[in-house]
Amino acid sequence: MSDLDTNERNAEHFLELIRKSKRGKFKIYIGMSAGVGKTYRMLQEAHALLRNNIDVQIGYIETHNRAETHALIEGLPFIPRKKVFYKGKELEELDVQAVINLHPEIVVVDELAHTNIPGSKNEKRWQDVLEILEAGISVISAVNIQHIESLNTEIHQITGIEVQERVPDNILRQADEVVNIDLTADELIARLKEGKIYDKSKVETALKNFFQGEKILQLRELALKEVASQVERKIDTEVNSSVKLRQERFLACISSNDQNAKKIIRKTARLASYYNSTWYVLYVQVPQEDADKIPLAIQRHLINNFKLATELGAEVIQVKNKHIALAIAEVAEENKISTICIGRPHLNIWSLLIRGSLFSSLLNKLKELDIDLIILS
Repeated sequence: MSDLDTNERNAEHFLELIRKSKRGKFKIYIGMSAGVGKTYRMLQEAHALLRNNIDVQIGYIETHNRAETHALIEGLPFIPRKKVFYKGKELEELDVQAVINLHPEIVVVDELAHTNIPGSKNEKRWQDVLEILEAGISVISAVNIQHIESLNTEIHQITGIEVQERVPDNILRQADEVVNIDLTADELIARLKEGKIYDKSKVETALKNFFQGEKILQLRELALKEVASQVERKIDTEVNSSVKLRQERFLACISSNDQNAKKIIRKTARLASYYNSTWYVLYVQVPQEDADKIPLAIQRHLINNFKLATELGAEVIQVKNKHIALAIAEVAEENKISTICIGRPHLNIWSLLIRGSLFSSLLNKLKELDIDLIILS
C-alpha cells in the first residue's frame, strides 16, 4: 500500500471519529413483549434526567391508555406531534424536524419499529431516530424482541404470527446502550389479568394466543440472549485485551430460486451479530441464469433477498461462474472468510455443488484455509 493510500485511510478514520463524537448517544430499552414496562421505564428516566437539569423532551410516547404509565406523563415537556391527514383521518406522527429545530439534549421516542404514515419523509421511525442522532441529539427508545429483523423466522415459529414491523439488527448495533426490561412469565400474565396491559375485554383472547407461558419463556430467552450479545460486543470493541481471538467472517451462500434464502440470511446475520463480525451474502450466477434467461419472478426474489441482506448489515457479492463450488472457495479465500453458511442438502445450490469432484475440492480447500462449514436447518 502506498503512503498516499495510508494517509487517505488515516484521514477517513479520523473523520469517522469526529463524526461519531458529534452524533447523539442512543439508548434502547428492549423487552420480550408488550406490557413489560419499557415505556414506563423511559418516562421514569426522563423524570430523573429532568431533576438533574438535563434538557430532555418527549418526542413521541405511546401509553396504550395504561393508567400507571399515563400518570408519569405529567410534568414532562413534550414536543408537539406532526398532524397528518391520511384517508380522510387526522393522524399524529413524530415531528422529526421540530425535534431537530428545538435540539434538546435528549429526546424520548417510543415504538422504534413503527411504520410511518405513507407520505412521511422516512418510511420507518427507526430512520427518524437515525436522523435525530446525526443531528447530535441523544435518543432513548424502546422495541420488543419480536420486531428484530433477523429473529423473524424464530418469532413466527414461537408465536405463529408474522410480524410486519421490523427493525434491522444494525440499528441495535448502533446503540450505545441496550437495556433489557425483564419480567417472569407469571408476573407478565398477572399484569395482563389485572388489566394493566390490555383492556379486560381482550384478556381472555390474549391468554389463548400470545400470552401463553411457554411462548413468553421462549421470547424472554431471546430477549436475554440479545442483550447479552450486545454486552459482549461492547466488551470486544471497548475493552482492551491481550488475548487476540480469531476474527470471524461469515459467508452465506444462496441460490436464485432458494425458498429458504431468507432463513439462511437471517441465521447468518444472527451469527455475525453474536460475534460482532463482518459478513457477506454470495450468489453465484451460473450460465443458465444470465439476465436474458432468468425469469422475472426469480429476479425479483433475488433482489428482495439482496435487500434483506443489506438491511441486516451484509455485503452482497455476485459472481458469474459455472462452477459454484470453485466460486465459493475463491470468494471465501479473497474475503478471509472463517465460516461458510449454507442451506440443507435438499436445496438447489447443494444439488449443483455435489456434482463431480468439485465439491470434494471445495471441502479440501476449506480445510486448507481453516474455514468452517455450517449447514443451516
